[in-house]
Amino acid sequence: MSGCTSRSSSKRGRGTLAAIGAAVVAAPLALLAVSAGPAGAADGAVWDRIAQCESGGNWHINTGNGYYGGLQFSAGSWRAHGGGAYASTADRASRAQQIAVATRLQRAQGWGAWPVCAARAGAYGEAPSAPKPSTHKAKPKTQHKSEPKREARDAGTRKAGTGQAGAGRVAAKAAPAKAPERPSVRADRDSRGGDYTVREGDTLSTIAEAHGTTWEALYAANKAVVGGDPDLILPGERLAL
Repeated sequence: MSGCTSRSSSKRGRGTLAAIGAAVVAAPLALLAVSAGPAGAADGAVWDRIAQCESGGNWHINTGNGYYGGLQFSAGSWRAHGGGAYASTADRASRAQQIAVATRLQRAQGWGAWPVCAARAGAYGEAPSAPKPSTHKAKPKTQHKSEPKREARDAGTRKAGTGQAGAGRVAAKAAPAKAPERPSVRADRDSRGGDYTVREGDTLSTIAEAHGTTWEALYAANKAVVGGDPDLILPGERLAL
């Protein structure tokens, strides 16, 4: 009984050792497989999934929180990985330019640069190869003021011409300025009743007409007062009628 028992125990011991040996060999292989993860690189749409998580898929977002663009670069990370060749901040660069910079950042820091969103996007391995984007910086659009339409300019010219012509017509229609009327000559007799005091604007003709005589007769009667020139009489002179 004792011999039988010993042989059984010996067989069980050898079986246990074989099982332990197999486990020792298999364990490192399993750990190697787990640590290696899936081979190759993430798929090409991984950046869009990360951007959807980081910024809602808006590649030109700038909320003022210090992070820019679809993949939410800080200004320092953007410049450190070559983003300055495209734009001052990521939100001003194109999607392709942002992905090119993100690829360089991933190769330097791994997917841990986007710790939450890379995991949600199923990112693994290396970043997918990105096509080389254009290196031209986007220039701000300059608004050119459109020239006024020719019709408007012509209309303005015609209007100006019409205004000048109209002014000419108005000037032509305006009545010529009348010479100031001389005050009517009134008989200004003193207490003696035959004298007239000359007023400003009077002439011998107007005085004579007002008193029913001729200028010649009036001049002849007052030559001593008027003098040698009948056309020159002075206000204040007293003429005999």
